[in-house]
Amino acid sequence: MFENEKAPDNDALDAAILSVTAGGMSKSPSDVAVSLAGPGKAWQGLLPKIRARALVLMAEGKIEILRKGKPIADAADMRGVVRLRAKA
Repeated sequence: MFENEKAPDNDALDAAILSVTAGGMSKSPSDVAVSLAGPGKAWQGLLPKIRARALVLMAEGKIEILRKGKPIADAADMRGVVRLRAKA
């Protein structure tokens, strides 16, 4: 995933999610992964960690996780295509 670099820790993941979703627009988890890895770098390996941290941030009331445009209520609903949005 990250050659000669260590993978981002939870704080870095949280900061990236909050930064990318700032401004009220919903973003995909892959947008967050690309922002962390950098353009042209392998970002796919970050997706499971980003999705897991998104659930934590949702539980803390900091973001919403959207499925089919509507906020999900719990982790069991986080499947398939989702988007992340900062909580207003």
